[in-house]
Amino acid sequence: MMNLRGVWTLYQFEMRRMKRTLIQSVVSPVISTTLYFVVFGAAIGSRISHMGGVSYGAFIVPGLIMLSLLTSSVLNASFAIYFPKFTGTVYELLSAPLSSFEAVLGYVGAAATKSVLLGLLILGTAALFVPLHILYPLWMLLFLTLTALTFSLLGFIIGIWADNFEKLSVVPALILTPLAFLGGSFYSISMLPEPWRTVSLFNPVVYLVSGFRWSFYGIGDVGVGVSLGMTLVFLALCMAIVYGIFRSGYRLKS
Repeated sequence: MMNLRGVWTLYQFEMRRMKRTLIQSVVSPVISTTLYFVVFGAAIGSRISHMGGVSYGAFIVPGLIMLSLLTSSVLNASFAIYFPKFTGTVYELLSAPLSSFEAVLGYVGAAATKSVLLGLLILGTAALFVPLHILYPLWMLLFLTLTALTFSLLGFIIGIWADNFEKLSVVPALILTPLAFLGGSFYSISMLPEPWRTVSLFNPVVYLVSGFRWSFYGIGDVGVGVSLGMTLVFLALCMAIVYGIFRSGYRLKS
């Protein structure tokens, strides 16, 4: 039987950490994204014609939410598991009456919840700047949740792999952020010349942004079925790696 009390305790502990770091976890990304709306949506967007039938300011809203969601998910989950390793309290977790699945459920569930709340907060902020109309709200919530879960699992993997603070920040800074910027957050990849358009299709963030944008306006760089399928593939891949880590004890029991 699943230790629901243990999972809930771990989940609550992580959620309380969000309250202690409210400025860093919530206020800072909301202000940064608001500046994007002001600069790209209002200043530059007024000089760009409509894209896919929507204004440029509205067009970039899904991409900006996804950009914050990816970063927040990875950072929340990686710090959550790295600090117990850093302080040595991870052995208390490993000796607690929690299975590997229950521990991951507590950590990743809390990280994904924080990211989804942040995404919805940014969505509400965006509505103050541009007129928004979400065609498929359930699909929007589905992509939001699946992406938060996938990248929280990725952050969990990074937190276990990292053995110092530099490694903890190198993947989000040098890999995830460039992939998000080149993944169609601010433009449609159909605007790119060949071979860059084909190269962009190897960027996994393209599928996340495309599916998420489709849920808003019914437009995307790839079909919504392909976007959903690729998102589930990334989620399954991250779950398999986390399972392998707990099974082998990689950097947890050494």
